[in-house]
Amino acid sequence: MNETALTALQYYGAVAAAIAALLVSLDLGRKWTGYAMVIFVTSSLALIAWGFLQPESEGIGVQNVVLLVINAVGVWRYLLSPHRKEMSGSGTNDAKERAPAA
Repeated sequence: MNETALTALQYYGAVAAAIAALLVSLDLGRKWTGYAMVIFVTSSLALIAWGFLQPESEGIGVQNVVLLVINAVGVWRYLLSPHRKEMSGSGTNDAKERAPAA
């Protein structure tokens, strides 16, 4: 594969993972966390491709195969699960929803 494409995969994977991590850390709610998980999935796919196509980078590829599975579970839980609406409440912060009443 050409070097430019490999570099694009590598940097897309890194930048996408950073953006997704930022979204998760902002704790904007279940829907935004679900969108972050979708971004994590695309990051993992890019880094799997890069890891297995770039010589001596198979470790990153293997790591991202595992992360892809974890991220797919996140997409299911936060965006696709039929139970997600029951857990999301009225759109307020999830942490506040779980807090016990005083």
